[in-house]
Amino acid sequence: MGPPKKPSKMKKDLKKFQKVKKKKKKNKNNNNKSVPLDNKAIDCEWWDIFWNKNSPPPNPDSNSPLNEEEDFKHFFRVSKKTFEYICSLVREDLISRPPSGLINIEGRLLSVEKQVAIALRRLASGESQVSVGASFGVGQSTVSQVTWRFIEAMEERARHHLKWPDPTQTGRIKSGFESLTGLPNCCGAIDSTHIVMTLPAVQTSDDWCDQENNYSMFVQGVVDFEMRFLDIVTGWPGGMPVSRLLKCSGFYKLCENGGRLNGDALMMSSSSSSEGEEIREYIVGGASYPLLPWLITPFHERGDYEHFNPVLENARSAAVNAFSLLKGGWRILNKVMWRPDKRKLPSIILVCCLLHNIIIDCGESLCSDVALSAHHDYDYKGHICKQIDPSGISTRENLAKYLFRKNGDALCA
Repeated sequence: MGPPKKPSKMKKDLKKFQKVKKKKKKNKNNNNKSVPLDNKAIDCEWWDIFWNKNSPPPNPDSNSPLNEEEDFKHFFRVSKKTFEYICSLVREDLISRPPSGLINIEGRLLSVEKQVAIALRRLASGESQVSVGASFGVGQSTVSQVTWRFIEAMEERARHHLKWPDPTQTGRIKSGFESLTGLPNCCGAIDSTHIVMTLPAVQTSDDWCDQENNYSMFVQGVVDFEMRFLDIVTGWPGGMPVSRLLKCSGFYKLCENGGRLNGDALMMSSSSSSEGEEIREYIVGGASYPLLPWLITPFHERGDYEHFNPVLENARSAAVNAFSLLKGGWRILNKVMWRPDKRKLPSIILVCCLLHNIIIDCGESLCSDVALSAHHDYDYKGHICKQIDPSGISTRENLAKYLFRKNGDALCA
């Protein structure tokens, strides 16, 4: 007969440990429940905390007080009123999913306002996630999570701020271009720029390596006379020619098939034809683009219409300046991106364009002091595209004749 069995001390200790563990888990859950979850409430404190921490110290030699509104736009590129509108767009999306650790160092859940501020600061400054996190009292991983959640929400909720104009809006755009430049029936200006990035060795490809030996992604945009984006194309490698980028875009296919730039043509009187000449709707572009019936580019050779080029360049500058403001305002696009996810980068670009348009749509002026001092693609030399469509030649000549007849010697002065 074996010895009598003693109560297992190990089993007792295990049961005791399980009870303690359950108690801790319960307390942890209770602690989480004590964190305020009402993100529908508007957080009015985050800005005071951020501003006191990050605003420059007052100048003892200056009697002028710090301008809080200007500082707000400096940090986030938008006014407080527009900031509130952006929060209203994404609020439901940012509170519909569990916060998943989005807690600051005080142990409180991040409000919608603070999440939007973090994302805007990351996009506006282009600073590292660690640096942005330090200014808000959150960690690098929180900045990463918050920024991407914001981008996803903006893609879904703000797309109506970037769409091709309806006929009424197109009429206003044509009037705006003609008033500013003299070009009739012009519906927009087109340009493209490179977003430079580094790629891991496993992802490097000659397609992504451009003519300046940078790895980059192309962005093509059509803008109106107010530098508002009407159409963008991105996601394509920066090593391809601009003319190929155009032909790969949905915009090109729509224009070729009559889905866009298909409004009323402008009839002009002609001394050589009793029937008159016609100027269809079109956009303007630089010498890197092909001359097409709906895309007018400069004359390559000096001739009878050499004074046409400055007029066209004046209209095209709307697109050039729009990209300078875009990359200057949202500096994340102007810095070399460290190993970005090529599937996510187009979303980042789109949201920056949406924010650019929202500023205009909310009646604010784009901050000219943040625009790039040089050309938005100053490291890149444009190539002259030699593709010429005969109908494009006719449209361009008709435009040149129209301007000459309308303005005469005044245009050439």
